[in-house]
Amino acid sequence: MSRILVVDDDDQLRRALRINLAARHYEVQTAADATTALTLAGHTPPDLAVVDLGLPDLDGVQVVRGLRGWTTIPIIVLSARDAQATKVEALDAGADDYVTKPFGMDELLARIRAALRRAAPEPGAAILKTADFTIDLAAKRLTTATGDVRLTPTEWHMLEVLARHPDKLVAQKQLLREVWGPAYENETNYLRVHLANLRRKIEPDPARPRYLITEPGIGYRFTP
Repeated sequence: MSRILVVDDDDQLRRALRINLAARHYEVQTAADATTALTLAGHTPPDLAVVDLGLPDLDGVQVVRGLRGWTTIPIIVLSARDAQATKVEALDAGADDYVTKPFGMDELLARIRAALRRAAPEPGAAILKTADFTIDLAAKRLTTATGDVRLTPTEWHMLEVLARHPDKLVAQKQLLREVWGPAYENETNYLRVHLANLRRKIEPDPARPRYLITEPGIGYRFTP
């Protein structure tokens, strides 16, 4: 289930979007201002954000920049402003799409589906095989010779981030931002605890890890 963050100060529009998105089995978070939106995103990272430009505390472009500073999720901007310069500014800030108000709900839902499809990994290219297990990133599945390995959502998210950068060092702060959000980028104890649990589930010898390598004080590396 994809999680969508809706940021708009129009109560009726927020309610309409929540109802329509929930009816299509999306998990929905809503915020009426930029500060709440960035806080929500930091604590529970969404899979896509719909952001109005006319917010009461900050301009929506600042929300786009704030999100784009740590995440690559699709961002769709909503605005009653239809000037080309405004659209260019929002797109340059990191937005993926721009929808002018008033808009049809079906059109917005179609754009959301399209953005999520573009953000999803290619099915065939998202499979990593090692000597001991196979990771299917598209299906969110880890399999060994004896069957599927059950991971918690946090364990899976950590493994997914590392597996998308095979043989490359992922800094501690980057991993914390991508899994827990920017509010947690100094909570390195989270990494130690969850990585130890993950190693117990996938490493042949957790005491001498072969796949999840620690670079002390710097970050972690997945070596397939």
